[in-house]
Amino acid sequence: MTLRVLIADDQEMVRTGFRMIIEAQADMTVVGEARDGAEAVARARELRPDVCLFDIRMPGVDGLEATRQVAGPGVPDPLRVVIVTTFDLDEYVYAALRGGAAGFLLKDAGPALLVEAVRAAANGGSLVSPSITVRLLSRLAVPPAAPAAAPPAERLTERELDVVRLVARGRTNDEIAGELFVSLSTVKTHLGSVHRKLGTRNRVEVAAWAWESGLVR
Repeated sequence: MTLRVLIADDQEMVRTGFRMIIEAQADMTVVGEARDGAEAVARARELRPDVCLFDIRMPGVDGLEATRQVAGPGVPDPLRVVIVTTFDLDEYVYAALRGGAAGFLLKDAGPALLVEAVRAAANGGSLVSPSITVRLLSRLAVPPAAPAAAPPAERLTERELDVVRLVARGRTNDEIAGELFVSLSTVKTHLGSVHRKLGTRNRVEVAAWAWESGLVR
């Protein structure tokens, strides 16, 4: 199945760059572009892409409001939106995720992470730039007297714990595969098992559990 992607950014150069990255993938195609938030919402509703890539600061309706309109709470049949921006601000990250975004990337994250974020969103997952994940989740490190995170429904294997530690450190799936000397499919299998045992929905929740449980500090 070919993943259909919509790109919304007020800079033509950025849209062109994203289009080149997306269409270089055998299983992806760009079905439309938008230059501002209002056009992004209209195109998203018209085209119903598998994944939308929205910038934050666009003329008129910004990317956060556009995300709420097509993916936010209460939206029937919500779309999958990944925010891609140059602005590394915590308030934007929180607003995007609360508004229904399925990912938050910085524009300098690189082509590999952009492609991984699109695939994760299309598959019902979520990906946040590793640098942002580490910064946000490091605040969840708890003192010894604080209550620990809930134990998993089923004990994690040593290799699954290795994967969780690396997720909490902000590593991508490709980087985890390289550090553990395993295949990318093996990493995805371990992550699927981790999600099932922890009851997590995405990497951010896995990393949060690792920090709160004291697995990483």
